Amino acid sequence: MIAIDEIREFAAKVQLTNLVVEKDYALGWLLWGINQHSVASADWVFKGGTCLKKCYFETYRFSEDLDFSYIGSSQPTVESLIGILTEVSDIILEASGIEFPKASIQFEIFKNPRGSLSIQGGIKYRGPVRPQVGLGLMPRIKIDLTLDEPLVNPAIIRRVDHPYSDGPADGISILSYDYEEVFAEKVRALAQRLRPRDLYDVIHLFRRMDLNPNQSKVRAVLKSKCELRGIEPPTFESIETHENRRSLESEWNSQLRHQIPILPSFESFLQELPDVLNWIEGAEASELEVIGMTGEGEQEAQTAQESITSLFVPGPLASYLDRIRFAAASRLKVRLGYNGEYRIIEPYSLARSSDGNLLLRAVRSDSQETRSYRWDRIESVEVTDASFTPTYVVEITSAGHLPIHQLSRNTSPGRTSNRTRSTYGPTYVYRCGVCEKKFRRKSMSSKLNAHKNKYGTNCSGRYAIFERTE
Repeated sequence: MIAIDEIREFAAKVQLTNLVVEKDYALGWLLWGINQHSVASADWVFKGGTCLKKCYFETYRFSEDLDFSYIGSSQPTVESLIGILTEVSDIILEASGIEFPKASIQFEIFKNPRGSLSIQGGIKYRGPVRPQVGLGLMPRIKIDLTLDEPLVNPAIIRRVDHPYSDGPADGISILSYDYEEVFAEKVRALAQRLRPRDLYDVIHLFRRMDLNPNQSKVRAVLKSKCELRGIEPPTFESIETHENRRSLESEWNSQLRHQIPILPSFESFLQELPDVLNWIEGAEASELEVIGMTGEGEQEAQTAQESITSLFVPGPLASYLDRIRFAAASRLKVRLGYNGEYRIIEPYSLARSSDGNLLLRAVRSDSQETRSYRWDRIESVEVTDASFTPTYVVEITSAGHLPIHQLSRNTSPGRTSNRTRSTYGPTYVYRCGVCEKKFRRKSMSSKLNAHKNKYGTNCSGRYAIFERTE
């Protein structure tokens, strides 16, 4: 078991309480123990908001419960479930030193409003924050198993994010929903119960277009899940007229604030929902261009994928990256201390200059001008609660490797280029006839997808004017 100092250090880094971080730590080990159990590892399929946090988005809202779909062939009983968690607790104690007391294990099987059986239970734990606390005051992890939700797509094995020093040598993995299924299930949950965490999750799922979710598969899975529940796939009108619409807004802060260091506004998430629902129905996602170069004489040579850890350096610069990742994923503006001054920026991407310096590419919020900031000259990073609507592709994501644009010195004096040279052949430059935004393509096509102008509002232009070939 890790020491309390590691919990405190991580809590300060993510700007949350020690108890929230301790629960995240315990959740990781509990998932490991479940995956070690011969029955639970095959019959319990991980899903829900904690699945998003632990398996898909590292920089995300912290969750408190574990949700699974049960796919076993035999009907579980209270006794069999208690037996499974009893064995899991022994496995975890031996491997990590974390105690999940067997006396705290509880399960209940009951009929849900659909007339089917559901299972709710939980287990307590004694972690590094309060190692001497008695059973009655121990924090509890709630465990839900759904019996009447058949999987549409095959379950997959996902790696579990466990950013603590005592993790197993071979990491943690768990059987879970694939991305399209967890996406569709979250949209179905939003349509049916309309809770703040569902809206938060749905918008973040949609923002990760870099993961290339299969649009038709999401639509098919959603249709299947809605039919199973006897409801229609959601529309923005059905969301606005839902009986829980008022509480969706009023409970935004109370249900999410303790899980997120800086909570974006409710309005900034709601305004994206029509784009999500339209995309599920077959519309193309808004088309944004990549933010251009701003360094004199520099041009883009290629785009590489670098590990997160390769960007870390000792001291505060490591936490700066975490904050910027969170801000970019949450579409929040950043108050950046740089060269003795402060400026409000919108973070978009990372690049490495021709002389090896890491650059943060951003937009100045006051002037909407693009800027590049050398990482080693950043003096402070403060995530604000002010949202921004992207005018370029946000490439800094909440999880996984980051694309780093490799720049080289332009051999032609006085000329710079924004063109990505990751593929050969000419690049065709088109200009929207309405908003004047330019698009660079590897094929000749004048048709425009839905896109936003430089002010962040939707542009009605559907066709572009050919300008030149590069």
